Amino acid sequence: MPSPFTIASPEHRTVLPAAAVEALVTDPAGIYVDATFGRGGHARAILARLAPAGRLVAFDRDTAAQTSAAAIADMRFAFVHAPFSQLRERLQALAIAQVQGVLLDLGVSSPQIDDPQRGFSLRGDGPLDMRMDTTHGETAAQWLARATVEELTRVIRDYGEERFAASIAKAIVARREAGRPITRTADLAAVVASAIPVKSRKDASQHAATRTFQAVRIHVNQELEELALALAQTVELLATGARLVVISFHSLEDRLVKRFIEAHAHPERAQDPRLPLRASELPPPTLRPLGKIVPDTAEIAANPRARSAVMRVAERTAAPLRRSA
Repeated sequence: MPSPFTIASPEHRTVLPAAAVEALVTDPAGIYVDATFGRGGHARAILARLAPAGRLVAFDRDTAAQTSAAAIADMRFAFVHAPFSQLRERLQALAIAQVQGVLLDLGVSSPQIDDPQRGFSLRGDGPLDMRMDTTHGETAAQWLARATVEELTRVIRDYGEERFAASIAKAIVARREAGRPITRTADLAAVVASAIPVKSRKDASQHAATRTFQAVRIHVNQELEELALALAQTVELLATGARLVVISFHSLEDRLVKRFIEAHAHPERAQDPRLPLRASELPPPTLRPLGKIVPDTAEIAANPRARSAVMRVAERTAAPLRRSA
């Protein structure tokens, strides 16, 4: 009998490749950053648009991405094995102070999901790792072996938006205390499923543990913290007229990106209403929103992973950054 966790998965396809490159590349001779190389779909499309004088620097903390990047034999291309929270310092090491565009394609790539040994998905039973960079940090299994009920509840509730977070957290700790550590994806899936009432599962196509897997992955990789750090650096790195393009796949990421762009496009909204400033005293906008794009029905039909994607685009204004004292 086949395992209920084994599901055939489609071949990896880059999401919004044409739209992302069209929004990003405004100067074919410029320097661009693909902050999430993955398996190189966007990077190859960017290189195809660049002139001989153009340059692309790609980042990824996944060692498998590093292997894929080695196959690109192009003098205009450089790969940095590092998280995108290190954009500024790594670019400075390459003597790059400003760029014409930064692309972030967030989330987990299909090859990561499809490999059971990575532990990201319910699609196949494997070790509960979930690290983007398997050479560094604590695995999901190690975190689950030590986290308190309170910490588990907070992570599963906040990052998975799971209403049964407390019940799931208690079930995880109960199994641990019974001397049965959760070390594999099938273990976690079964524990979560046992903690959620069957009658509450409205979407039969989604496994009961999907939200918990998302939450644990986000926590293990500090994904939202990494994103916040990277976004904060982009405004300084972008030259006047340069573009920031971000593709997100769930509401937590998209909300963070949207608020970041709005804060830099409308600095007046961050002012304390009790201490109103004159217009001349307000910091000028440093980003100009250029809108959002979602995949059309044809792309979603060809690539189901694209159905939740949202791409936001912003352009750097000429306003100088206001340095804090």
